[in-house]
Amino acid sequence: MKLTFLGTGTSQGVPVIACHCNVCRSSDERDTRLRTSALLQLSSTNYQLPTNILFDIGPDFRQQMLRHRVDHLDAILITHAHRDHVGGIDDIRSFNYVQHSKMDIYLNAEAQTALLRDYKYIFEHHQYPGLPEAELHQVDNSPFSIHHSQPEVVPIHVMHKDLPILGFRIQNFAYITDANYIPDSELEKLKGLKVLVINALRKEKHFSHFCLPEALDIIARLKPEQAYLTHISHELGRHAEVEAELPSGVHLAYDNLTLDF
Repeated sequence: MKLTFLGTGTSQGVPVIACHCNVCRSSDERDTRLRTSALLQLSSTNYQLPTNILFDIGPDFRQQMLRHRVDHLDAILITHAHRDHVGGIDDIRSFNYVQHSKMDIYLNAEAQTALLRDYKYIFEHHQYPGLPEAELHQVDNSPFSIHHSQPEVVPIHVMHKDLPILGFRIQNFAYITDANYIPDSELEKLKGLKVLVINALRKEKHFSHFCLPEALDIIARLKPEQAYLTHISHELGRHAEVEAELPSGVHLAYDNLTLDF
């Protein structure tokens, strides 16, 4: 199992347009953040290539795929349908063409309704060649598989203010972003992790995202072997300074960071 952080920033990314704060002007590459997304690669004895699973498909999707030379994509797991998490969906066309198939997209009912409304040209019946092609799979409480031989994906139901969104657990790894509340029943599904990825927007409290103290509290309750913070705004501070303040086993994720586990 290999995880690559394709983007670790918020909806505006870092640096923010027209901002002159010390984070946005930083020369540390770890302070340059595309919109949040990650690629999970699962090796398989039944397939020549690893199974590539994408977490969210934001507006930087094309740049992220080219940067990491991703030449096939098996599925996309959508946390929610805000633009910074789905705005790159039109560029699945390249994978449609190379793979000769629709793209499998897994999402909850709220995200499905939003995609069908906001990107209806993809999903309505049409004869125009070259449009993106996707197959939507609505996720409920039941685990599901991308390929039958691959480990199950366990949906984790969390809240982004008033919006129900999805986190995902695959074996001993879990990915959660844009949450500000996780019910106790869902926290139970997150015990015994080797790696937890969770959002931490800034140090001050926010109305719809975990702030740093709240994320650290969740991590302390779950006790994963390692935890990585993502969906980071320029308000959190410079990477090197914040990283030095974190407890043992907790790290700031940054773009292009790769974990093998």
